[in-house]
Amino acid sequence: MKMDMNELAEHVSDSAEFVVPMVELHLPRVFGFQITRFMVLELAVAALMAAVFIPYARRVSAGNPPRGKFWNMIDAMVLFMRDAVARPSIGEKDAGRFLPYVWTIFFFVLACNLIGLLPWTGSPTSSLMVTASLALLTFCAVLGAGVARFGPFGYMKSIVPHMDAGGVLNLFLVPMLFAIETAGLCIKHFVLAVRLLANIFAGHLVLAVIVGFIGMVAQAAAVLCAGVTLSSVLGAVALSLLELLVAFLQAYIFAFLSALFIGMAIHPH
Repeated sequence: MKMDMNELAEHVSDSAEFVVPMVELHLPRVFGFQITRFMVLELAVAALMAAVFIPYARRVSAGNPPRGKFWNMIDAMVLFMRDAVARPSIGEKDAGRFLPYVWTIFFFVLACNLIGLLPWTGSPTSSLMVTASLALLTFCAVLGAGVARFGPFGYMKSIVPHMDAGGVLNLFLVPMLFAIETAGLCIKHFVLAVRLLANIFAGHLVLAVIVGFIGMVAQAAAVLCAGVTLSSVLGAVALSLLELLVAFLQAYIFAFLSALFIGMAIHPH
């Protein structure tokens, strides 16, 4: 029995249905637009975040300290992103304006990563369309921060490092450096999307391959089947724990780089 790579790819690719044991739920079209599994999961993540952070914000604004393990955990993560990510990357003075975005992008990416660990769901961040959209949001935030600070032409000027090369030489160097810096700005955000995609996609694909070994030996001898099954299950558990770490790590990296790019836009060279 050969391992079907198309079946394995279903674990990390989007589709128009949810498939659970003995049930296949097809998602509808809305005004001719196909609703997909990742869209539903992202809406579920957004609803979950609203259910958690709206009460949290009301409690904090009222001056009530978090009580309970869950709310203390949320408070610790919020304060960590403020003190260890936003303020060092953007600056004490300007961080407050961009904290809502940094918090939102961190918890959204984290929730999308974690939901992929649940059975019969999938991780939206294993899709390039999702990670590219998140990187595009950061790109818009970076441009908006730079334009708001310096104005459109001032921000374009701030991209190029200051040089004392002389008037004639500047005629050649400034346009060249502007093109290089602009391309670098776009490439950085493209890499931001690919980095998140690659880590989540690879982890889920390897997990699917390990579990797929059970099906490959299902018709083999009982001793071989039992040994492979036990090894696959133990390997899947160990890899799932690693994926749990990766989910938090990649959300942190995405939020940290987003804050860093914003800081670079308002504090150039």
